[in-house]
Amino acid sequence: QEQLVESGGGLVQAGGSLRLSCKAPRMILSVFSGNVMEWHRQAPGKERELVARITSDGSTDYGDSVKGRFTISRNNGRRTVDLQMNSLKSEDTAIYYCHAITVRAQDYWGRGTQVTVPS
Repeated sequence: QEQLVESGGGLVQAGGSLRLSCKAPRMILSVFSGNVMEWHRQAPGKERELVARITSDGSTDYGDSVKGRFTISRNNGRRTVDLQMNSLKSEDTAIYYCHAITVRAQDYWGRGTQVTVPS
């Protein structure tokens, strides 16, 4: 069945940048503008953690470890949410997941995209 789709992951050296993108299928998010959109990540041996969140009115929140380095944005017309990641560190190495929360409190996940920052 339909799910969120992430793209843009890869390998980048410490101090570099990547931009991740997530696209939401119309059938599960028919009113995209009303959804809260998030990025989470999970590294080996660690719990999944919230990276960034953007609400329907554009308000944003970030995890403490990425504040000042990452920026989340959304395009409601294209049903996409992006994560610009700057000044990357080896600690940012993880699988990054897109997450949507609908106005009815349903939630949907993508399959994830790998980001690797060598030490």
